[in-house]
Amino acid sequence: MDEIINKVANSVLEVFDLEDYYPSGIRTQIDISQWLLEGFLLKEMDFREALKTHDWKQYENHFVAIHCSTDAIVPAWATILVTTYVSPFAKKVVLGTIYDLETVLYQEILLALDYTKYQDKPLILKGCSKKPVPESAYIVAVQQLQKVAKSIMYGEACSAVPLYKKAK
Repeated sequence: MDEIINKVANSVLEVFDLEDYYPSGIRTQIDISQWLLEGFLLKEMDFREALKTHDWKQYENHFVAIHCSTDAIVPAWATILVTTYVSPFAKKVVLGTIYDLETVLYQEILLALDYTKYQDKPLILKGCSKKPVPESAYIVAVQQLQKVAKSIMYGEACSAVPLYKKAK
């Protein structure tokens, strides 16, 4: 009987796993509609008073996304004002949803990475993840990896989809 050889384990392929760059921390979404009259009308004095009395310390070291869940037309200064209250406590504040927050976090991390260790190497951009990796992170990663890699595939070693091969 022939010995079973794990060709994937012996491969020269490098795996680039976006989960490795997932920033740990609590994600929180602040819905400003809670401070609008019936969720739609911003009354400036009431809005400002609600912000003054809100417990902002609860967002200590959180990644925060500020959004409005209703179709209210909210002036730009309102979300900016909320930001001034939450910023002293939060790690990061963005306008949008949790998905938008994840997109911004990954973009900042991926654009700051040193990709030279992947120079002229065949790579697999790992596809499956247990953490919420936004699709936009894959777009940023492949753009950065394409500058250095010999080739890039997507997925898992056993069933990877070819994406890019450097011209000879």
